[in-house]
Amino acid sequence: MRGTHSVMVQNKRIRYDFDIRRNLTIIQGDSATGKTTLISMIEEYYENGPVSGIELRSDKECVILSGRKWRNDLAVIQDSIVFIDEGNEFIFTDEFSASIRSTDNYYVIVTREGIPSLPYSIEEIYGIRDSGKFGALKQVYNEFYHLYHAGKRQEIKNFGMIIAEDSNSGYQFFQSVVERDIICKSAKGTI
Repeated sequence: MRGTHSVMVQNKRIRYDFDIRRNLTIIQGDSATGKTTLISMIEEYYENGPVSGIELRSDKECVILSGRKWRNDLAVIQDSIVFIDEGNEFIFTDEFSASIRSTDNYYVIVTREGIPSLPYSIEEIYGIRDSGKFGALKQVYNEFYHLYHAGKRQEIKNFGMIIAEDSNSGYQFFQSVVERDIICKSAKGTI
């Protein structure tokens, strides 16, 4: 599966409308921001269809992966957008990482922690916020927003000097990022 895929999920009270651009998308955020509500709505629609009162529009099938039988379930999921809610500890395993590499699915994972075994881009880490497009007394429209943005070099320029703890990769990274605009020195591990 390649390219961008749009997903819209809504009921009478709430709506989520977002695009999935890469095979791994991470949703993070505080409690009560709508992460689990999104997953629950997709699961309800998957189990009961339109009778659930939920409308789901996507060019790919949207499914939920959870529980102890995740291996068996994943083996039969193809060409789909797979949603995984937080609390599923298997997402942190090397076995899960190896398993999804050989699939043609896109994965949307809700977690508050980093997943070191998965190669996801910081450009694909999102939060959910109420955009208020439908007003406070009507339907709530939720949207994804980037948590991290590449290319915010102007914010770094407010500093006169950066001191890196080491003289290797950390120092080399900051030295290349700030170029000649800011003085970059190494503490050589003495901090």
